[in-house]
Amino acid sequence: MFKKQLTLLAGVFAVLMLVLGSCKSKYEKLKASNDNAKKYSEAIKLYNKREYSKALGLFDDLTTRYRGHEGAEDLFYYNAYANYKLKDYTAAGYHFKTFADTYPSSPRAEECRFMYAYCQYLDSPIYSLDQTNTSKAIDGLQLFINLYPKSDRVAEASKLIQTLRDKLESKSYANSKLYLTIGDYQAAVIAFGNTLRDYPDTKYAEELEYLTIEAQYQYAKHSREDFQEDRFGLTMTYADQFTEKYPKSKFLNDAARYKKYSQEGIAEDKRILAEALTDQRLAKKIAKKDTVKSQPPSEKGNDDKKIPN
Repeated sequence: MFKKQLTLLAGVFAVLMLVLGSCKSKYEKLKASNDNAKKYSEAIKLYNKREYSKALGLFDDLTTRYRGHEGAEDLFYYNAYANYKLKDYTAAGYHFKTFADTYPSSPRAEECRFMYAYCQYLDSPIYSLDQTNTSKAIDGLQLFINLYPKSDRVAEASKLIQTLRDKLESKSYANSKLYLTIGDYQAAVIAFGNTLRDYPDTKYAEELEYLTIEAQYQYAKHSREDFQEDRFGLTMTYADQFTEKYPKSKFLNDAARYKKYSQEGIAEDKRILAEALTDQRLAKKIAKKDTVKSQPPSEKGNDDKKIPN
């Protein structure tokens, strides 16, 4: 009895395997086969029919087998574009670069070198995120221009580079303002200067130069008394330079106020230091302070939004 049941189960299993095997699609059977020529032909057909996922499945099986053989160049070219069409720009960029490096004399090398850089451009995130890919994209596009200075794509590459640089400029602008927002005034002054140095033609120049005055004033105001005169003096210098450079600026009155507050700050600072010469307790109190005094909690995070009273 047991043997009959075992035989029956074996028969059912065989039938089941036969059914499952017959249920495999034509594509799955081809993918599992070793008929590379047929795979190649079908992959190209699928690509031309815009069935990129299926085409890529076959391309992936064929790339290692066709390396160094006739037809490999077309295969690698279509493989790169299949990834591109599926918006996998990281993989596409890798394959475009591999093609250009492997077939530098190919008529398609220029196109693939450009597409490699363009994929990096497409992988560049919004300016608020890490901009490593943006810098890589700029380098890739610039390399393309250097390698193919007479290419019809140079104008487009240059335009893409400018778009990416604008993104880096916005990132630098936002980061520098953040220092002012959190009350790290010395870092804000340095960051504003760095942005202006790195992007001398920035559209944010006027605002950044005004914010430099504000940040320097706040830095001086929150400094220890024996550092204040020089730091207030620098605020006044920035204010004078701004007034001369932007005589019609909307920030002109605010810049003038910061200059006035700095003059008053210097006068008050001198008074305190003079008093400290005859008041040892006051002198010791000043000496124990950090070079930058603690910022009052009520002012933290708000200094870029108001003029002090």
